[in-house]
Amino acid sequence: MRKVLALFGIIIFATLASGIRAEDLRITAFGDSLVQGYGLPQGDGLVPQLQAWLKEHGVAVRLSNAGVSGDTTAGGAARIDWTLSDQPQGIIVLLGGNDLLRGLSPEQARANLRQIVQAAREREVEVLLVGMQAPGNFGPEYKASFDVIYAELAQEFDALLHPDAFAGIRGVAGADPAAAQPYMQADNIHPNRAGVALNVAALGPVVQELANRIRGSEQGS
Repeated sequence: MRKVLALFGIIIFATLASGIRAEDLRITAFGDSLVQGYGLPQGDGLVPQLQAWLKEHGVAVRLSNAGVSGDTTAGGAARIDWTLSDQPQGIIVLLGGNDLLRGLSPEQARANLRQIVQAAREREVEVLLVGMQAPGNFGPEYKASFDVIYAELAQEFDALLHPDAFAGIRGVAGADPAAAQPYMQADNIHPNRAGVALNVAALGPVVQELANRIRGSEQGS
């Protein structure tokens, strides 16, 4: 009898634990080295710091890291179906930095990002697009063509938008590279731990909005 009760207790506990885990929304961070955490110790990258921010603010989300260093928007488009096969409820898309570093076509970047967002929306996955701002060295026409991609795709697909992946650092340093340097790694491309923390503080409320949107969609279905 004791063995039966013990087994019954284990089953009840496992059921309750499973129920608690089921309450956590599954959101995938999908992107390049900024998502992957390039150059940073484990725990200092975007995904672990964002996970901690969400926990601190009472947002029950389980984040997955689908960042690949060096990935372009074309690389993201090539692997989006595989990423979505894990059936996340939401996806944060942060791509475009490597397209900018290589001076790739804004039109092709738009097509690739469109493919990514469309694939997610066709599976009823909520999307948060995180924008990248082009530098001025490719000329004003290139910058204007690239910078507008994210807002226009967000509007087209009813996705959430965080317009600048570096918003946190820019909020402190403005447009001054020297003022931003304390928040960047030696390559001046990737943020260090402190820089990631600033960017997460800016991004976190929009991810919280993404979580609210997912819960609202589930309650309405």
